[in-house]
Parts: sequence; C-alpha cells; structure tokens
Amino acid sequence: MSAPHERHTRRGLTLAGLVLALAMAALEATVVATAMPTVTGDLGGIQYYSWVTNAYLITSAITVPMFGKLADLHGRKPVLLAGIAIFLLGSAASGAATSMPALIAFRAIQGLGAGAMQPMPLTIIGDIYGIEERSRLQGLFGAAWGFFGLVGPIIGGVIVENVSWRWVFYMNLPFGVAAAALVMTALHERVEKQKRRLDLVGAFLLAAFVTALLLASSGVHDAAEWAYVLATVLLLGAFLFVERRAEEPLLPLSLFTRRVIALSSAIGAVIGGAMIAILTYVPLYIQGVRGGTPTQAGSSITPMLITWPIASTLSGRILPRVGFRALVRFGMGCTAVAAVALPFVAEQGPLALRVVTGIFGLGMGAANTALIISVQTAVRWEQRGVATASTMFFRTIGGAVAVGVMGGVIVSALAKDTSLPKDAASRALSREGMSAIGPDVVQRISGLLAEGLGTAFWMIAGLGVTAFVAALFFPDVPLAKPAAKEAPASSAGSS
Repeated sequence: MSAPHERHTRRGLTLAGLVLALAMAALEATVVATAMPTVTGDLGGIQYYSWVTNAYLITSAITVPMFGKLADLHGRKPVLLAGIAIFLLGSAASGAATSMPALIAFRAIQGLGAGAMQPMPLTIIGDIYGIEERSRLQGLFGAAWGFFGLVGPIIGGVIVENVSWRWVFYMNLPFGVAAAALVMTALHERVEKQKRRLDLVGAFLLAAFVTALLLASSGVHDAAEWAYVLATVLLLGAFLFVERRAEEPLLPLSLFTRRVIALSSAIGAVIGGAMIAILTYVPLYIQGVRGGTPTQAGSSITPMLITWPIASTLSGRILPRVGFRALVRFGMGCTAVAAVALPFVAEQGPLALRVVTGIFGLGMGAANTALIISVQTAVRWEQRGVATASTMFFRTIGGAVAVGVMGGVIVSALAKDTSLPKDAASRALSREGMSAIGPDVVQRISGLLAEGLGTAFWMIAGLGVTAFVAALFFPDVPLAKPAAKEAPASSAGSS
C-alpha cells in the first residue's frame, strides 16, 4: 500500500503546520515545568505536585498507540486535527483552574490531545519525504523544539513573575489555531476506507494497566500499594492475552520481535524517564532548595533545549554517513555522563546545573533522530503510524513512572517532619507563602526537599547509565527503505 498523499499536497505549508504542532508540545514541557512551583504555592497541595505532570503523561501515553492505529486505518490528517482541538480545550481549561484537582483533570484532557500531536507530525514526515530528506527534517523539527523550548522557560518565568501563571497555558491557543489551519488547507490524503474494528478492549486494558502502574509506583507504602502491584501484573497479562488474539491489535506485539523496535522502545522508556524527571524536578530544586525565582528555575533547563536542536540538526545531516547505531551510542553516552554528574553538581548552583542539562540535551538530540527514523525504516507504511506511536508510548510511560516514583520519594521526605504546619511545603514555594510561615519553617522545608530531590537525582543517574548500556546492544540497521511499496517523495507535491 503506497503512502496515500495526493499530488497537490503543499509540503512546505504542511511542514510549517507540523512544526507549530510540535512547538506547542515544546512550550508545554518547559513552561509548565517552570511554573509548577509557583502554581503549587498558589493552589496548594504539594502532595499532588507530580500528578499535574503525570495526569498529562498518563492520558497521552494511553492515547498515543490508539491514535497511531486510527491514523493507519483512517489517515493522519483527521487524527492530528482532533488532537489539536482537544489539546487546546485542555489548555484553556487548565489556565482557568481554581484548585489542584481541577488542574490535574484539565491536564489529563491536554494529554488526550497530545496523544495525537506527538506521533502524527513525525509520521506524516515519514509519509511525504524520502529517507534522506527525512533525516534533515528531523533536525529541523529538533531545532523548532529547541527554539520554542528555549523561549518557553524564559517567557514563562517572566509571565509567572509579572502577570500570572495561568497565561503559560493560554500561550498555546494561537499556535494551535495556526497549526490546525495550515494542516487543514495544505495536507491532502487519499486514504482507502478500511472497515476494521478498533481494539477497544485492548484500549481499555491498556488504560487500566497504565493507571495501576502509576498508582503502584507512586510511593504509597501501605496495603493499597500491594493491591496496585497485583492489579498491574494481572492487567498486563490480560492486555497481552487480548493483543495476541485481536484482529487489529492496538499495539501489535509482532513489532517487538524486531530488535530495532524493541531496543528503541526500551531506550526511549528509560531515557524518557530521566528527561521528564529533569524537566520536572530541577526547577523545583532551584526554587524550593536554593530559593531561586521562576525565571532562574526556567533558565536551569534552558541549555538542554539549546544543545538538543544543534545536535539534532547535525545528526540529521551525518546520519546517512555514520548510520543509526553510532548516533544512538554517542547520544546515550552523553546523557549518561550528564545524569551521573547531576547529583554531584546540584549543590554547586545554577551554572553547574546548566552545564549538566546542556550535555543531556546534546545526547538527546543526537540519539532521538536516529531512534525515530530507524523504527520508521523498519516497517511498511500501514504500520508506520503505530510503530512511531509505540516508541513514543514507551518514552511517555517511562516519564510518567519516573516522575511518579520520584514524587513519592519527595513527599516521603517532607512527611518526616510531622511538626510542619499544614500545607507549609506548598506555601514555601511562593514569596507570599514564605513570608506567612516564617524563615525557620522555610529552612526546614528546604532541607527536606534537598534530601528528597537528592535521592531523585541519584535515580536519574541510574536511568542514564541503564539507557547507555541498552544502547550498546543497538543493531546495525541498514539505511535502505523497507520492502513496502513507497510513494516517492515527489508524489506528495511541491513545497
């Protein structure tokens, strides 16, 4: 089955719309991480800190393979447009939230949309461009992610300090409208209608499994935790049983018999956990432990989003010459060095943290392009959507589990001091709250946060080393196209 794009698809405008869609995801990842300490100080409920991130990650993880399968059956365009609409609805609602539970619920809606927005641009690029053009464009996408990620923390910090944290969510709206308009008018698909049933049972079991997994890894040390662990194991077994027998499985297990896809998924899960944890907890360390401002918190992770696009652009250009394996090993080597350095340099201050996050971004940019294109090269068109989505699914799951586990560690550290006033830890993250609870309490909370975050940073180091070890076993994937009949890049029309 050839790539179903008509000749009058305008690739240049389509590309612009796809870049804007990814830009929203970049802004969301960095701006919200920067704003979270201030949000917690305003709304309270530091015990829910990690769940603001996890609600987004859970729903996006669940829906990524669902949207990937829908895109293979019904086309990429309607799936991407639906994802943008849902994402914008969640963004507007998040900006209007008046409590942490409400914010968590609205972030879950955002995640539903992100489940389509994350894999679809990369899948569409795989459809309308040949492999050499695709490797260069992955570099462009990395540059776009880096640019918007760069301005995100800076603008987000300024907005939080001078306007309101709510506008970090409203910022998504103009980008989303522009992205939808470009994709709607420029991308034209010719999809064969297929009467196939979506694997709804598999989708339900996957949703239940992911939720149980997150609850089991949240750090609750009581009888309920063992119930969640048991539920996780049973639901995983049920999901695998159903997927083996489904006519159109949500996550085809046969994909993972291919070494390149299995290892790409494993590496993505582990390094995704380290990446999301850095984005979530380094800003908290700057504000909660070192008493920095939201702008300073955002600048601590900005170097990651400068070096990422540089490395991504360069790796896209040299990939045809050096191959996938060399870039994956080099990238994971850089992330391992940065992750191991993190717990050692955190106490040295923001400058040392910027160096570490910059090295981590260098590694992510070098490896990410190779991982995605190697997976797309290994499958036919009719599996490209679900294959791309599956690798992103595991990266998101890794991030959700890592943030949940580390969040549990931090909450447990704060719970050691039973004499703290109610919700004092949340108030210690805002200027007004600190003046209300007094410097002595603020200092005690800072010490407890330092203990919990120190443990989290060592966990990030472990994830970085694990990803590098897995990268050593990455196969030597040929650059040739798969055996599927592919439409030449020119058939998608001119730019």
